[in-house]
Amino acid sequence: MTTGVPTSTAPRRSPRPRTFVPLGIAAWLVLEIWLLGLVSRQLGGLAVLALLAAGFVLGVVVIKRAGRRAFKNLTGTFQQAQEAARTGRPPAAPQAEPKGSGNALTMLAGLLLIMPGLLSDVVGLLLLLPPVRALVSRRAQRTLQKKMASAPAGSFGDAFQQARIHYPDGKVVQGEVIREDPTPDPNPSPRPPLTP
Repeated sequence: MTTGVPTSTAPRRSPRPRTFVPLGIAAWLVLEIWLLGLVSRQLGGLAVLALLAAGFVLGVVVIKRAGRRAFKNLTGTFQQAQEAARTGRPPAAPQAEPKGSGNALTMLAGLLLIMPGLLSDVVGLLLLLPPVRALVSRRAQRTLQKKMASAPAGSFGDAFQQARIHYPDGKVVQGEVIREDPTPDPNPSPRPPLTP
């Protein structure tokens, strides 16, 4: 009996990690709820509420400090560029931040602290530790470089790699190519009128 569904002899691919993301989120939520119930039985509902409120407040403080630091770095960079333009000297190279002091992971830690749940609070507190942030940053950077290197031609990763210019001294300069349009025809032919 035929069902009209073609059978394929091609080998089946293993499921991609993104198919497991919804399952991972569901498992995370179930674990958070289970932990909240377990802790509330041991300590009481008010203690759990106080823990969640403290996590929220700490998360807001962390995000606020990281945002201020990012704004301070941005205004410092603009001031250096204006000073360099005024004096005619090239702008000074930005100072490298110490490993593990990035704002992105600090803000992620703050968001995890704001989220209601004890497990997310623990992960957020771990991300506030500089050695953990440095480790996560190195791993994320290596993973991103591997993905960029293995990206097929014509993909976003390939375009990103082509947009960078490497100098012999190791500096990387971002840039874009600006193409001049051809000179317009001095005697253009008349265009037909637009009709509705």
